[in-house]
Amino acid sequence: MTIEMMIPLLVLATPVALVALALRFVRQQTEARYRTLLQLADKGVDLPLTVLAEQHQPHADRRRGLVLLCGGIGLMLSLLVLPVQSDEGQQLADLWGLGLLPVMLGLGYLSNWWLDQRAGDMRGT
Repeated sequence: MTIEMMIPLLVLATPVALVALALRFVRQQTEARYRTLLQLADKGVDLPLTVLAEQHQPHADRRRGLVLLCGGIGLMLSLLVLPVQSDEGQQLADLWGLGLLPVMLGLGYLSNWWLDQRAGDMRGT
């Protein structure tokens, strides 16, 4: 593998590694929370239901949607711009459509956030 192929692979692998680290951190936090709850339950402490429920952030869908949308657009642009070509003549720019998946997921999250906002306005909350 040549250096011309290693640099784009490293550029594309860096965000994947960062996401993996972030997900690992969130998992460790969740495990520590549940371990603490189990220890309290073993001691016989009455736990309120609010402690047991997962916390829902009010604008999480908007944030997720924007991150996925921008990430997908960035992936498409970076695949279009990287000048990598295989020995058979295939270019990396031919894979730009891979960015459509996060773009569509982001649009779905944004539309869900918009519909939730609209339903909340109709209820008067």
